Formats: sequence, C-alpha cells, structure tokens
Amino acid sequence: MKKTKLAKWMAQKHITIPEWLLAHYTELGLNEYELMALLHIQSFIDQGDDFLTPTQLSDRMTLNHEECTKVLSKLIRSQLLALEKKSDESGILYEAYSLEPLWMRIIELVDQKEYTASQVESVELEGKLYKQVEQEFGRPLSPIEAETLSMWIDQDQHKPELIYAALKEAVVSGKLNFRYIDRILFEWKKNGIKTTDQARAHSEKFRNQSQTRKPEKETVRTDHVPGFSWLEQS
Repeated sequence: MKKTKLAKWMAQKHITIPEWLLAHYTELGLNEYELMALLHIQSFIDQGDDFLTPTQLSDRMTLNHEECTKVLSKLIRSQLLALEKKSDESGILYEAYSLEPLWMRIIELVDQKEYTASQVESVELEGKLYKQVEQEFGRPLSPIEAETLSMWIDQDQHKPELIYAALKEAVVSGKLNFRYIDRILFEWKKNGIKTTDQARAHSEKFRNQSQTRKPEKETVRTDHVPGFSWLEQS
C-alpha cells in the first residue's frame, strides 16, 4: 500500500499514524526505543533519505551505534520494517528502508478492533431485542419464535431496531404475533425501508391512505389501527 493510499485510509478512520502508534505501539510488540526508531525512519524518508544508518539513528537517540543496529535488525525480523533493493536513474542498485509492513500491520489491527467492537455491539443489541420482544409478549419466547427472531437478524439481515419497530407496529395494530411482524418486515424490505424514521413515515402513509378509502359512515373499531392491516398489503 502506497503512503498516499494509507493517508486516505487513515483519514477515513479519523486517526493519524503518530497518534495511533503512541497509543497502541505495545500491541505491535514494540518498546519505546523501537517506536522512536520507526518515527525517526519515517522522518528521514519524508526528507528524501530512505536509508537511515545506525550512526544517523544513534545521533538522534540515546542509544549507541551497536544498540541502534540491534533495534533496526529486530524491526526487520518483526516484519515491521523492510529493507528493499532499489535502483536510481543510472541503474545503480541501492538499499532502502520501507515502512510498508508497519502500515499493513496497523491496518490489520484497526480493522480487527472495529470488527470486534461491531460484534460486541451486535450481540448486545440482539440480547436487548430478545428481552424487548419477550416483554411485549408478556412471556418467554418459544423455541420456534426464538429461531424466527434469529433468522430475521442472520438470514434476512433485518436490523434489530427495525425488528423492534415492527414489533411496536404490531402492538399498535392489535395483532401481536410473529406472522404479522414478519409481514411488516417483508413490506418494509420490499419498499427499501432501512431506518426507523423511514418505517414510521411508511406506516403513516398507509394508515392515511386506508382511512381515506373507508366510507365516512363506517364504524371504526378502536382495538386496532383503523382500516389498516399489513397482512392485506400486496
């Protein structure tokens, strides 16, 4: 990954490399000396010198030449620093340091942290949803109901907040059963509903249309939403 591409990636994540390294360098197996060595290497590369010698590094640190040599060797063995062969315009070969391995490790760690956080949040939301459904039904869910709820999340990819919105819609309609909730979710997915605000607006639209179609003299029942049923929608 080129540095410009990495910079764009880091900008999308709203993090900067120095700040991230200072906060998480131990997760890369680095100590303070190795961290400073990497920062100095990057500084030299930014200035157009991509081969920092142990002597140059020692001049910037409290380590002597031999200690700096060991630090550089360890960084290469740890696959956080690479020593590459390059050639200049005249075709003369030379060695240069590359921090590409470091950038790749940072990306892996950041993505892993985000994925883990997302998993934890998903589990918490699902657990909360199960409790909310059981509270509305006033009883524990049956094995079949629990499996249906899991299928809505895992197979149908319905968001927990939308499932809960469909549950509340069923409560308002006076038809609290899984078949009715499933029909609501089906209609919402068919109509591209992805947020609770969109679901609320969609429901209000159908209610208004249903009320408009009913004759004025018809008596309206009060135990459910007037003249509206998700099961009657095509």
